[in-house]
Amino acid sequence: MDVAIGRDRRIVHHVAALPVNGELATRPQVVVVGGGIAGLAAATGLAERGIGVEVIEGQEYLGGRVGGWTDALPDGTPVAVNRGFHAFFRQYYNLRQLLRRTDPMLQRMMRVDDYPLLDAEGRRDSFRGLPLTPPWNALAFAARSRTFPLRELRRLDARAAAPLAMVSVPAVYEQLDHVDAETFLRKIKFPVAARHLAFEVFSRSFFAPPTQMSAAELAAMFHIYFLGSSEGLLFDVPTSNYDTALWSPLSEYLASCGARIRTGTKVTRVQAGGDRTFRVHDDAGGVADADAVVLATDVAGLRRIVADSPDLGDADWRSRIQALRGAPPFLVHRLWLDRPVAQDRPAFLATGGMPPLDNISVLNRYEQQAGSWAERHNGAVLELHAYALPDVRTPELEREIRTQLLARLHRLYPETADARIVGEHVQWRQDCPMFGVGDHAHRPAVRTPHDKLMLAGDGIRIDLPVALMERAATTGWTAANALLTQWGLPGHDLYTVPTTGRHAVLRRLAARTMSKTAHQEETV
Repeated sequence: MDVAIGRDRRIVHHVAALPVNGELATRPQVVVVGGGIAGLAAATGLAERGIGVEVIEGQEYLGGRVGGWTDALPDGTPVAVNRGFHAFFRQYYNLRQLLRRTDPMLQRMMRVDDYPLLDAEGRRDSFRGLPLTPPWNALAFAARSRTFPLRELRRLDARAAAPLAMVSVPAVYEQLDHVDAETFLRKIKFPVAARHLAFEVFSRSFFAPPTQMSAAELAAMFHIYFLGSSEGLLFDVPTSNYDTALWSPLSEYLASCGARIRTGTKVTRVQAGGDRTFRVHDDAGGVADADAVVLATDVAGLRRIVADSPDLGDADWRSRIQALRGAPPFLVHRLWLDRPVAQDRPAFLATGGMPPLDNISVLNRYEQQAGSWAERHNGAVLELHAYALPDVRTPELEREIRTQLLARLHRLYPETADARIVGEHVQWRQDCPMFGVGDHAHRPAVRTPHDKLMLAGDGIRIDLPVALMERAATTGWTAANALLTQWGLPGHDLYTVPTTGRHAVLRRLAARTMSKTAHQEETV
């Protein structure tokens, strides 16, 4: 295995299907709808095998929720902005393979030294210096955390908590998808402070409160980032804005492979037939005939396109698409301040129990454009995130949330209270998928009723231990592989953390505990 994939010796290598012939009499044409991570992964997988690819993206920028572009401050100064902070974890193997197409050694990434968590009581946890190998990472974290008092850990219900120790994908969804994360954590008697600080911080990274999130997704996440991987919980971030660090180079790479990219154009519907298998219509009145289509949009976009494309799918599949839910809104507030923050501030701070604030980023610590601005003005560029907001947006509500965010910032970073806001950029978004209770069984998969129509995105079901950006990348590669296999061409290998609990002893203990619990329930 390529040592560049990751440091974990237990990485699972999912080998792509072998080619049947390796060459084509004619060159198939594929339209990829959506230029986010999923669409770009699918386009890359296809274009590298000689398939004709056209990517159609509704926004003026690529990257989807990891997109970046240039804006201006009130004085006219051009500044880099993006959709908000994202953590590129080391176990995002398939996403990192995509980025390596233009940055083989990932030199446009830098490691964040620490990832502290802070709650309203002043309790602080950190992932710095933890062992990387499970379960020692979890034991060391618990031993040094103020949120894991020994007296409360002794109360932990080992039987109820057993699924956390033996997560198996997709079996964990059969076990836990019927219950919400908050109820599950209460049932296992997880320490209250730790529940609010550690697990709530992670659940809200899915843009939903734990009362609405599936416990199966929480357990899978715990496996992916902690007990199932030895990559660690520290992560990398791009050293410049997303457009310059990630997507402009990849766009040039795709062009060199013969792919075409159109931005600022929305696909309105997909019609079966035309000169090829499908005819794709856009809002500019254009049409594109294709041998295959990959729909790699967000949930709302997918619902809209399928609703307006009566030729697609059967009744069951169409109902699954329309049943997809979006997560609650979130707000990203970027600030340009006229003075620096203290040197000991972390580049990223996650908060728990401090609504509406979920995290603070000091962008000038790692992002080139923000760093240059801060150096020229002896200032700072910060970003504040607020997740799981009310569904109804009003000017009064947004103003109140921004006021509360600033108050939290001033309390945590007192030196910012006297700073002048030179510029600010506010985004209110609601385009993330919801991973709610009972959703998994009905979630549409990559393959569809049409053998030449594929889905991709972080809201699409794939029975592998992946989440967030990595789920988007993995479904994109999988969509490309499914088409390449039909054309007799080689696919692309995928990599994941182990698909089941990595320690046999823990698996046996958990299985024994769960078996004993089931027997007792049957007896009762």
